[in-house]
Amino acid sequence: MPFVPIDWLKEHVEVPADLTAEQLAADLVKVGLEEEEIHRSDVTGPIVVGKVLTLVKEEQKNGKLINYCRVDVGAYNDAPGEGKEPADFPSRGIICGAHNFVEGDYVVVSLPGAVLPGDFAIAARKTYGHISDGMICSAKELGLSEESEGIIVLAHEDDAGAIASIPAPGEDALGYLGLDSEVLEINVTPDRGYCFSMRGIAREYSHSTGAKFTDPAHDVDLPPFNNKGFPVEVADDAPIHGVPGADRFVTRIVRGVNPNAESPKWIRDRLTAAGMRPISLAVDATNYVMLDLGQPLHAYDLSKLSAPIVVRRAKPGEKLRTLDDAERTLDPEDLVISDSEGGKGTRVIGLAGVMGGASTEISDSTQDVLIEAAHFDAVSIARGARRHRLPSEASKRFERGVDPLIAPVAAQRVAEILVEFGGGTIDEANFEYNEVSLPTPTEFDTRETDRLTGLTPSVEKTITILREIGATVEVVEDRGDSALLSVTAPTWRPDLVGPAHYVEEVARLIGYDEIASIVPPAPAGRGLTVVQRQRRDLARAFAEQGWTQVLSYPFVSAAALDKQEIPQDDSRRRAIRLVNPLQEEAPYMRTSILDSLLATAKMNVARGNPQVAIFETSLVTLPGKIVDIENPGAGARPSDEVLQTLHGAIPAQPHHIAGVAAPQVTATVAGLPPQVWDWRDAIEALKIAARTVGVDVQIVAAQYAPFHPGRTAALVVGGQVIGHAGELAPKVVKAFDLPKRSIAFEFDADALMAARGGEPIQVAPVATYPSAKEDIALVVDEKYTVAEVMRVIEDAAGEVLEDIHLFDVYRGDQVDEGKKSLAFALRFRSADHTLSAEDTAGLRHKIVKRAKSKLGAQLRG
Repeated sequence: MPFVPIDWLKEHVEVPADLTAEQLAADLVKVGLEEEEIHRSDVTGPIVVGKVLTLVKEEQKNGKLINYCRVDVGAYNDAPGEGKEPADFPSRGIICGAHNFVEGDYVVVSLPGAVLPGDFAIAARKTYGHISDGMICSAKELGLSEESEGIIVLAHEDDAGAIASIPAPGEDALGYLGLDSEVLEINVTPDRGYCFSMRGIAREYSHSTGAKFTDPAHDVDLPPFNNKGFPVEVADDAPIHGVPGADRFVTRIVRGVNPNAESPKWIRDRLTAAGMRPISLAVDATNYVMLDLGQPLHAYDLSKLSAPIVVRRAKPGEKLRTLDDAERTLDPEDLVISDSEGGKGTRVIGLAGVMGGASTEISDSTQDVLIEAAHFDAVSIARGARRHRLPSEASKRFERGVDPLIAPVAAQRVAEILVEFGGGTIDEANFEYNEVSLPTPTEFDTRETDRLTGLTPSVEKTITILREIGATVEVVEDRGDSALLSVTAPTWRPDLVGPAHYVEEVARLIGYDEIASIVPPAPAGRGLTVVQRQRRDLARAFAEQGWTQVLSYPFVSAAALDKQEIPQDDSRRRAIRLVNPLQEEAPYMRTSILDSLLATAKMNVARGNPQVAIFETSLVTLPGKIVDIENPGAGARPSDEVLQTLHGAIPAQPHHIAGVAAPQVTATVAGLPPQVWDWRDAIEALKIAARTVGVDVQIVAAQYAPFHPGRTAALVVGGQVIGHAGELAPKVVKAFDLPKRSIAFEFDADALMAARGGEPIQVAPVATYPSAKEDIALVVDEKYTVAEVMRVIEDAAGEVLEDIHLFDVYRGDQVDEGKKSLAFALRFRSADHTLSAEDTAGLRHKIVKRAKSKLGAQLRG
């Protein structure tokens, strides 16, 4: 996220002297730049400039050498001391263990009452035999640096020029150190990449407030290119989507740079405020100009390069050690920078637009610097950064779009900084590769603004706004209250490619709050469709049973299917792969909700929610016959034949419902046992769905990954399997780090509702006659499932059978080997009379006879 120091913003746009970060955030949000956070220094209290008057080195008993200093801190000198120090001068006594300063140095002093980063409070304390009445600070202690190189020395008493530029002893040092400022961090949407620069943010602030904006790109005096400098070639033989990897590449040479020259304090302060660490003058200059103008740059040690530089795709097996000291194996799709050490374009020296290589980096002996400012293909850079998991400040800008015309300006700015603060000389020989294609005009009918937003700005207002954002506008046809315009987008706005984009810009600068909120009226006599009601009924039914509805990520990896033990020839492995996935490791559209729901259950368990019982109702994507068709474009309505072909290429997306639950779904409570679910509860979920919709279903034994082979059931409707439920296989449970014997289910809700049809569910009449109960135990072969036996009983009993459930299964000495006894409780009820003992006996006899003929069953003695 970009950081916006207000004092930096002032260089490009007029701002009020009392502008606060809160007001800046309010101004920028009007033009679509949302506040992320306001950063304030965590350093408070009296922190002042002090002058070291005396310094006495004292060796302690433990061998440690400390400095006892008397420090002039101006108005703060009257604080209590030890009472026995010389009174010739007012000062404070301070103990310091650093040894990089001497008497006469001006330093930064934290006095009692100050608070440093880490909530470190400063107080007077007795140590090493003295009262230390404050602390002489290092950059690390003030949060200005991650490393400590001794205390901060601002100047010495012999350097009158340096003393004149710093506060006097006792005066506040926070402002001088940049620790009293507020920095606004904003959120930039992907289409507003130009706002990753102070140039872009200042322009947007001008749009919001009307303040005068001065484009910093216009303040640079560019010398003409003579192409006698360090040469560059672009040899991209495998461009992505036909777009070359680079269309502009500028090189400038600065010779004789002092390798020990430091970046000026104002550059270091601004880099720190923007969240970047100062490194060296050459590197700091490129980072500073990038933050200012939005153009990523790179500085090479010229002595380590061999001409020419070649921009190309990586070769299989090539490696590169990047500046973060990691060796990376390159992909043939990677766009790389190479030089000609060992042959033309043979040595890779950088991952283009992402990070440079270690072999040519700036060192503490670099005197001749080659500056690179290029314009790379956004897609190539984005894919390269994601492929290597290497997001950088450069890649963030390139993948969102960089102004192709700013490269020479940025290179010149860096060169001038190296000359001014490093004593270098700009080589007159320079080079530019330039194949940039400038934006082309687009016709824009001003009536589109009214049609899409309801706003009705005048033609003059519309033209003014478009010119404010940097577009070139010509009137093609003036109709009085509207006009047809020819609009050419500015080079820093690659997102403006059509009329709708210009409408958005007009609406944005007029103000989104000016767009009326009009809720379309609901047509009378229409409500939810039958399918919509049934989907809501199903979700409500599961919630009432204790399942919690969630929404999981719909894109999955091949590893998700492997972890479910899904066979290689299973149709669920035939999934659609996204061309440009949000996550490279999850590029496939799921063919089963369990593909992603299992990962959601895993996350719940890992985050301390082991009593997980979740379900999701959503779409899955099942590719049928994939049709290879040419994109007809959006310029005109496709023909009926093309539309039919497009429709045929759309994959089926049925609505599925799936759930995953741990065996213990409630926590243990004093005096009450936890509620435990097993495979039967997963099967019951399928039955609940069927009862909710009003469909007669069959539950049959099955084997289906990712379920346990012996504890799985299939949901059958009209002879078609539309779902499965049961206990998850042990290997699957282990792969997803779920509790042992976790359960799951998934079914095709569309198929279930289609079996019901559009007819309303008929409510059964209230039964007025008493029921009759019977228990029956049948001995059957082990091969028969309980569901198969129950179906035979239901068929035999007919409509008078109101309820049936299994209450006992017996295997033992009283039945033959290979047999089992299944005991069922039956409840009969007639709709028109009271059942007699003879009636129930006849039903019992009929059931036993049917079971014997169908299953070979015997009534248990």
